[in-house]
Formats: sequence, structure tokens, C-alpha cells
Amino acid sequence: MMNNFWSRHVGKIAICSGMIGASVYWLMINVTLAEIQAISGQVPFDMRPFGYGPAEAAVLLDGLTADGRAYYLSHQIPLDTIYPAMLALTLVGMNSWFGQRMKSSTLVQLGIAASLGAAVCDYAENLGVAAMILTWPEPTDLLVETASIATIAKSILTTVAVTLVLITGAKWTFGYLKKVFFWGRETVGHVPARFVRRRSG
Repeated sequence: MMNNFWSRHVGKIAICSGMIGASVYWLMINVTLAEIQAISGQVPFDMRPFGYGPAEAAVLLDGLTADGRAYYLSHQIPLDTIYPAMLALTLVGMNSWFGQRMKSSTLVQLGIAASLGAAVCDYAENLGVAAMILTWPEPTDLLVETASIATIAKSILTTVAVTLVLITGAKWTFGYLKKVFFWGRETVGHVPARFVRRRSG
């Protein structure tokens, strides 16, 4: 029943989750992450696609002060709990929608795998950031490096997932336009049989 519901409404699900995800992303970029950067004078963990080391993490966490660290936990982390799920649902939905209309499923399957992987890494990053804040001022180097790996993996997989869905969408669009174009060419000048019979009679 769930598979039937998903296949019938996958387009609407992708649009709705995309709108929610875009709204949450806007709030993070313009409100919570902006506030964290303003307080600390440093780029937040979430916006470091190339990762960070123990020294960089210490500078950020120290610059946040106790109030900033509490703000990170109470405002940014909850929003970033919603966002990965919405982004994954959007990308998986888009891939599924294209997959229903295309013969080849390789790109679709890769796109879905990358989308889910990005969400998992994003949640791992959140856990790592929360753990660093809660163990401050003594987060272990291993904890920081693990969180950094999750941040890098999230960035890479998100880029791959978005790129794949764009490629899949372009491929489907090209095939659709090609089909319409050639169908139009084949029907130009064609006279239905019933009209031929009427004219000959």
C-alpha cells in the first residue's frame, strides 16, 4: 500500500518536501547560522565543506561563548534535524519521478543512494557537533576528526546527489523533447485514412 501511495503521489511529495526544505534552509542561512557566525566571528561547522581540525574547532567553540553554544544546540541543531530529511525526500522523490518515466534506472538508483547517504552524514555531523559542544572545553581530537569527516562526506554526497538528479532530469527532458519532435515530424502531412476514403469517394 505504501509503495502504491508513493508511486502515485511522488511528484507532490517531492514538491512539498522541497518547499519545506527550502524554507528551513533559508532560516538556517539567514537566521541561525548567521547568528552563530556573528557571535563567534567564525564560519559554523555546517558551512565548512572541507572540514576542520581540532584547533579550528576550538577557536569556533571558544568564540561562541556559553550562550552561543547553547544557541547552537537549541536553534541550529533542531532546524538541521528537519533539513536533511526534507532534502533527501525531495531528491529521492525527484529521482523516483524520473525513474517512472525512463527505461534506464542506473542514474536514478545512484541518485537515491547519494541522497540517502548525504542525509545520514548530515545527521552524523549534527551528533558530532552536539557532542563537541557538550564536552567543551575537552572534546577529543578523535571526536572532532570524526565530525569533520561527516561534514566532508555530507558535502560531497550532497553535491553528487544534486548533480545526478540534474543529469537525470536533463536526460529525461531531452528524451521527452526528442519524442515530441519526432512524433510531430512523423505526423506532419499525414492525412487520416477516413479523410482519404471520403475524398476518393
